[in-house]
Amino acid sequence: MELEAAIRTRRSAHRLIEPAPSDQEFTELLGWAATAPDHGHLRPWRWILVRGDSRTALGEAFASDATDAEAVRREGRKPQRAPLLATLVFAPRRNHRVPGWEQLAASSAMVNSLMLLLHDRGFGSMWRTGSSVDSAGTRCLLELAPHERLIGWLYIGSPDPTRRSVPRSPVPVDNRISLFTAPPDPAGAARSPAEMIRSCP
Repeated sequence: MELEAAIRTRRSAHRLIEPAPSDQEFTELLGWAATAPDHGHLRPWRWILVRGDSRTALGEAFASDATDAEAVRREGRKPQRAPLLATLVFAPRRNHRVPGWEQLAASSAMVNSLMLLLHDRGFGSMWRTGSSVDSAGTRCLLELAPHERLIGWLYIGSPDPTRRSVPRSPVPVDNRISLFTAPPDPAGAARSPAEMIRSCP
């Protein structure tokens, strides 16, 4: 699949069924996704794969902060929405010259590449977050270090063939683009660039 076709046709899949990629195939695709822009090549992330009956334990962790029976049931069922839940753990390098926000941006770029690669292989995925990323029970179950953060799960599997995919349209972005024009030569300008910069708060 050509890259443009992959971007045009990839959709977040709400319903996913077997098969999901094997551990080996996931590792292979991740190796390519990890070539996404990453200042310092820090790889400030790690993945925890959750499959089969282990999804039930993860569901119990999701439900551990719920305050009523309906919420417990709803949260507990979430991991059953896909055969593979790839848990993304942000593990930033602390006190590094590459700031934390940039490490997080690199992690996000890697996820986007991974989702396109999964789509190219015929798999579907959806990046889900929610209150469980801050759940003490979930952090404890997955044995996160104090400085690590959960930044979501990739729900991965095969798209449900009974569900029709709605064609994607490009997003109107005209109002998100501007053109910077440097001030003219100081001789003809009210203020030179240096004067403008000095006047900034």
